[in-house]
Amino acid sequence: MCGGVLLSGAALFGFSSGARAELSFAFTNSAPAAMPRRPSIILIDADGLGYGDLSCYGQTKFQTPNLDRLAAGGMRFTGYYTGSSVSSPARAALLLGRDAGQLKQRADVDVPLSADDITVAQVLQQSGYFTGLIGEWNLGGDGTTGAPWQKGFDEFAGYFDSDDAKNYYADYMWRYTPKNIPNPTNHQTEYFIGREMLYANTTTNKNIYTPDLLTKAALYFVKANQPDQFNRYRPFFLMLNYNVPGTGSGPVPTDAPFSNESWPQPEKNKAAMIARLDGYIGQLLEQLQKLRMTNNTVIFFTSDTGPQPSGDIDPKFFLSAGPLRGSRGDLYEGGLRVPMIVYWPGKIPAGRISDFPWAAWDFLPTATDIALVRPPAGIDGISVLPALSGQTQTNRHETFHWALRTGRNTWHTVRLGDWEAVQPKAEAPLELYNLKADPGETNNVADKNPDVIRSVQSLLKNSP
Repeated sequence: MCGGVLLSGAALFGFSSGARAELSFAFTNSAPAAMPRRPSIILIDADGLGYGDLSCYGQTKFQTPNLDRLAAGGMRFTGYYTGSSVSSPARAALLLGRDAGQLKQRADVDVPLSADDITVAQVLQQSGYFTGLIGEWNLGGDGTTGAPWQKGFDEFAGYFDSDDAKNYYADYMWRYTPKNIPNPTNHQTEYFIGREMLYANTTTNKNIYTPDLLTKAALYFVKANQPDQFNRYRPFFLMLNYNVPGTGSGPVPTDAPFSNESWPQPEKNKAAMIARLDGYIGQLLEQLQKLRMTNNTVIFFTSDTGPQPSGDIDPKFFLSAGPLRGSRGDLYEGGLRVPMIVYWPGKIPAGRISDFPWAAWDFLPTATDIALVRPPAGIDGISVLPALSGQTQTNRHETFHWALRTGRNTWHTVRLGDWEAVQPKAEAPLELYNLKADPGETNNVADKNPDVIRSVQSLLKNSP
């Protein structure tokens, strides 16, 4: 594909197809073995979408038909966990394949990734994938250090931190994208790096809703980077981090189709934002179908954390956490267990529902398994590709561990089989719940199971 021109303002969504040197191989007497044509991978990560916020997960007050269609055509998991109950460590766990107990990212500040942190984007990029990030980064950076393009993303359009991303009518967006014409002197692609103004939002009339713009960027990225004869059928990896629904009380262009509901206005807005998100998924599916890419593209859809509490919204109104206890920032199930839908026609059995437990740190090795490359050493995740393919998953986690750090305090949750031990705040005693008998974590049975508590305490004693 030919590179696109650098666009500005409302035309921000016109990504170029980019350019990057192919992997080099040592000279030998024989050519390297041809690699099978590999699928493109799209990871869609919503912001604060709860376990019960989709109709395919039990939401009854509104419908999400496109995500329901995605689930009907693929696999819906009921035991998937985010990397953390807060955004920055959650995204780090997903990118690095490390559980939150091993990370330095914290609840109270966006800590940049280290130079030696290897992301899934870097692994895929080095194996020949073209990579893009659209939306929230939430891992620090200022355009010079700690930026997405220093961590494996060939292109970026979005925001470094969550505070900027919360402005749904922002007047700029960060860009990192190849310019149209390579430098004729050194034969290397030149890049535009910086803030691109959205001039339509600089006046009192706000005309560009940034979640809409992220979708346009994603649709263009898919079209510009579709594997074909012009780019040697190079696959792509797209990470699409939406800034909705967030708290759900943020502005939305219209509260349709819920304008006539007798709900409080904040609830109308939240439902409208989720409906709009569902519409974005429909547009993406339509684009893939139009480009005949459906059967060779894997889509993962999930959320960075459980539902965000807001002073304007009653968390019980939509039962956004479903039957689970807690919300974003909590270490109960409602803050950690989130939707996960995986769609890959012809490879993943359609319409399956699985209670297989896995977590965000399993995405990296699963993606590299799909891409036919090895993951980095020392990660905590495992590939769940067998479970996705309808085969027997012979390896699984014996335990799951989440650590939430703020200030000098750290508190933990450990899942051990059907047991989940929760430390609701720093220095508090562990609570214990049997998730099989009590998924809503209503009955603390710590005093009746001292052996389980001792096992968890032993695990925490040996953790970082």
